Amino acid sequence: MPRLKDYFELHFIIFLWGFTAILGKLISIPAVELVFLRTMITAIALGVIIYRRKTVFWLGTGNVLKILGVGFMIAAHWILFFASARVSSVSICLAGMATCSLWTAILEPIFTRKKIKPHEILLALLIMIGLYIIFQFEFDHALGILMAVGSAFLASVFTIINAKLAKVHASTTITCYEMAGACIATGLFFPLYAHLFAEGGTLNFGLSTMDWVYLLVLALVCTVYAYTAAVRLMQRITAYAMNLTVNLEPVYGIVLAWFIFKENEQMSAGFYYGTGVILLSVFIYPILDAQAERRRKLKESFPEEVVVGEK
Repeated sequence: MPRLKDYFELHFIIFLWGFTAILGKLISIPAVELVFLRTMITAIALGVIIYRRKTVFWLGTGNVLKILGVGFMIAAHWILFFASARVSSVSICLAGMATCSLWTAILEPIFTRKKIKPHEILLALLIMIGLYIIFQFEFDHALGILMAVGSAFLASVFTIINAKLAKVHASTTITCYEMAGACIATGLFFPLYAHLFAEGGTLNFGLSTMDWVYLLVLALVCTVYAYTAAVRLMQRITAYAMNLTVNLEPVYGIVLAWFIFKENEQMSAGFYYGTGVILLSVFIYPILDAQAERRRKLKESFPEEVVVGEK
């Protein structure tokens, strides 16, 4: 049974995840270089944890290549995530990322061949309305919104894939390979990035002392600790309670952005209306999903009566 302490720690973990976009904006180097350093530090730290815990590391050539490929996807996700916060604002970035659970609801039936639930279609339309409202009032931030929504899409895809991988392999080992894959993918992207996008055609790794502090907090606290602690808590806290609490991530992030960057002075009322619609759909999704599951189980427990004499 979960303890009150477990729920407090869970909220602290979600708070840290909401803080990642703010750290990404505080660190002065561009998003691509930031992702390279973050994934490299995280992969090394997880490797040390695996070695000390004596967790199985080698998973076979085929599995390793598959998991490294997921890491490529994670690299694109994080580059879009941090770039969105840079070109627009943390609030815009997190509003777009709030569509992650929606993408998961839509894509999971495709990957798992499950039936699409009616309430998921309804919530999909609701989130589209929320995004439309934001676009109407914050058209100057259209690129940032599109980047964040694209990042959320990629996050939903690799989350679905990880759900399958975690049933077979240790989650710490999976994450270590994925971070290594993300680091490799970012490194392979460097030549094209430097030629087409980097300012002056050169990479920027000029980190100040505070940049290193923020980067280590991002990699070690918000990634290594938060991830391993979340997996540990899932041994006592139900998946439903976990997913419901994770929905608070954009809320924590936007509130933090108000205090740190005073972004409430930059956003229009339309942004908050649209974000409210998106967050409403995110919050009510697990509730509607649980109700649908209860109805399904009730129907299985009490099937329709068969009229005597009918064949």
